[in-house]
Amino acid sequence: MARVALVTGGSRGIGAAISVALEDAGYRVAANYAGNDEAAAKFKAETGIPVYKWSVADYDACANGIGLIEAELGPVDVLVNNAGITRDAMFHRMTREQWSAVIDTNLTGLFNMTHNVWNGMRERKFGRVINISSINGQKGQAGQANYSAAKAGDIGFTKALAQEGARAGITVNAVCPGYIATEMVMAVAEDIRAKIVAQIPVGRLGEAAEIARCVVFLASEEAGFITGSTLSANGGQYLA
Repeated sequence: MARVALVTGGSRGIGAAISVALEDAGYRVAANYAGNDEAAAKFKAETGIPVYKWSVADYDACANGIGLIEAELGPVDVLVNNAGITRDAMFHRMTREQWSAVIDTNLTGLFNMTHNVWNGMRERKFGRVINISSINGQKGQAGQANYSAAKAGDIGFTKALAQEGARAGITVNAVCPGYIATEMVMAVAEDIRAKIVAQIPVGRLGEAAEIARCVVFLASEEAGFITGSTLSANGGQYLA
């Protein structure tokens, strides 16, 4: 029977590419989303992948959502913590609300989701947890103290949890995308995009499918000896 994969923020952007790539690789995929009903409905119609709505910042909502998915599809074997938001501001202008919103989703969301599948993975002696961090969690970025802190925290979470899961057959890894040609990035002014591309040695933005392929590999049986690792996919922009 096919393994079940759950992708948070899985109906748009990088998350959508991950959901589709996992389904193409033979997984039964569930895509979580937080708020854009129209985009989620379109994604479901185009791919046939079921979508489930809740905020990863809400622990009880995560528990209930995962319970529903496991009742409908089966136990979650692969969890991709991809959901994330930005609330950018220079630090002297950043509000407590901007800080908390990003930390609650991008960092605490990993706890909320992973905590609700961890015991099941331990009991079954198999699990794959893949956390989508960011180049800006590795190198920092002005105007993103909240986002960079959360994404750096995702890497620390990955390294610590990998040590706990290893003997139970659970791997925990992180992927750090660089600048990817998502709808959000392509909406940036062309001159700003040109400046971004000028900093990338390969001379282009990444594609969401390239990040998805990293995830599919880390989710596979063949990646069982890789845990606690951070896979940088940034075109050479930052060498960690």
